[in-house]
Amino acid sequence: MGAVADLRMRPSAHNDSDPVWWTAMLTAAFMALAAIRLTVPSAPYFDETHYVPAMRAWLDNGAWLNREHPMLGKHLIALGVTLFGDGPLGWRVLPWLAGGAGLFAFIRALWFASHSRFATLAFGVLLASGFALFVHARIAMLDIFMAAFFAIALWHCAAAIRQPETGRWRLAIAGIAIGLSMASKWNVVFLAMLPGLAFLAARLTAGRRRWFTSQRGVPVPGISLLEAALWLGVVPLFAYWLTYLPAYFAPEKPLAPDGFIAMHGLVMDTQASITQPHPYQSNWPDWVLNIRAIWYLYEPVDGAQRGVMLIGNPLTMLIGLPALAWCAWTGVMRRRWDALAVVMLYTVSLGMWVFINKPIQFYYHYFLPSCFLLAALALALDDIRQAGYRWIALSILAASVAIFAWYYPILSAAPLDGDQAFLTWTWLGSWR
Repeated sequence: MGAVADLRMRPSAHNDSDPVWWTAMLTAAFMALAAIRLTVPSAPYFDETHYVPAMRAWLDNGAWLNREHPMLGKHLIALGVTLFGDGPLGWRVLPWLAGGAGLFAFIRALWFASHSRFATLAFGVLLASGFALFVHARIAMLDIFMAAFFAIALWHCAAAIRQPETGRWRLAIAGIAIGLSMASKWNVVFLAMLPGLAFLAARLTAGRRRWFTSQRGVPVPGISLLEAALWLGVVPLFAYWLTYLPAYFAPEKPLAPDGFIAMHGLVMDTQASITQPHPYQSNWPDWVLNIRAIWYLYEPVDGAQRGVMLIGNPLTMLIGLPALAWCAWTGVMRRRWDALAVVMLYTVSLGMWVFINKPIQFYYHYFLPSCFLLAALALALDDIRQAGYRWIALSILAASVAIFAWYYPILSAAPLDGDQAFLTWTWLGSWR
């Protein structure tokens, strides 16, 4: 009981004030940069060529296409088209908003987890300049919705622990967000189990006699284990199921009333059956070492040669690895639950790709793990700052922003100087 109580009840090591307004300004700056050339290219590119037709079919007659992925992300793209028309702005405005919401929510999650103003804002800078969030905030794919909803869930889970008087409504929001994250893309399914399992582990080790009904003890006093099972177990599944209601009314091959579970088996079989090699495929060691890029776009379009390259920030993706090891060490030795949480999130989100039966994988599957890697780096930089080496921490943040600025033309589809311009940024042959 004592060890767990230390994790939950020990006072914050920081007396920093909440940087919520700085978080909002950083988010606004990120969204402003992401809005530049949001409608370029003017035609669907990369996986938009799958999701835009599926969205159009649903808007036209309720057809249910692209069945290997859940429905919510495509319906959110359809909402943007309903509001702004069937064009590049309509396709990408909801992903753009989700990118801003995801950045804000991730930053808020680390604030409530660490109560360190420096670590919180450092995470925001690292995430905004880390390439992956920026690229996915500008394209009509499903990953950004998955990440944004899960970030919202983490925000409110961490805030419920830090402010247990708000625990009930925050866990309810977290449960809904977890369900909507799964309903956007299945990549988050194992992560979705972590909040409930963490609550269970903390409560069972807290020494309560009435394990299931006691409202005392960590991680959220006032919430029993049974109630937590409702918010973090039942509610996510119900929210997930609700997003499939349109499938029951599809004009062709609608979802049968008793076919919801069987449908998931068919989806998994479909994913496992895709074995045709792809020139951009990679696997998890490539992602961790940041050695395999994807060109979402590289061609003459809208009057100029343009490119959109997905790779991690070459600096922070690599120095984040020793930072992750430091988080594992300090989490165990110093009982730092924020550091342990980051390590667990990274391990689970990456580990699923080691064992999952999906033969063809891509660097964008590293999107969520890379976010947690940058959270680990932010915590490590804060420790470096407190040790008296503030200039090192600030220099790394400045370098991350500088590298982002250098790569900005091929992250934002800017006009390039000819068809060989990619050589300026492809520092490794495997990035070409």
